Amino acid sequence: QVQLVESGGGLVQPGGSLRLSCAASGSLFSMYTMAWYRQAPGKQRDLVADISSGGTTNYAGDVKGRFTISRDNAKNTVYLQMNSLKPEDTAVYYCNALRIANMRYTYWGQGTQVTVSS
Repeated sequence: QVQLVESGGGLVQPGGSLRLSCAASGSLFSMYTMAWYRQAPGKQRDLVADISSGGTTNYAGDVKGRFTISRDNAKNTVYLQMNSLKPEDTAVYYCNALRIANMRYTYWGQGTQVTVSS
């Protein structure tokens, strides 16, 4: 069992920056692919970025070059550095952990609100 707790959301002006954190409890954190998703009102939840257990990263096209995902396995934490924020980045951001062994293990955090507005 893995519990995920996000933090770092808030209100920021266009062009500003935020860093989201997701702290994980439980063991085997380093073996999980960690990801950030976001969901705007009335829209589906979409992948923003993920990072594999080996450190390979993947980004959605609309955040590439602006967002950076990273992980600290010693702290059981994954981060999302968001720069050059736009109003369309406004959403609830969710942390996800995924591991596929003999079965699929996936866990979600409760979400943190990011609002980009002047």
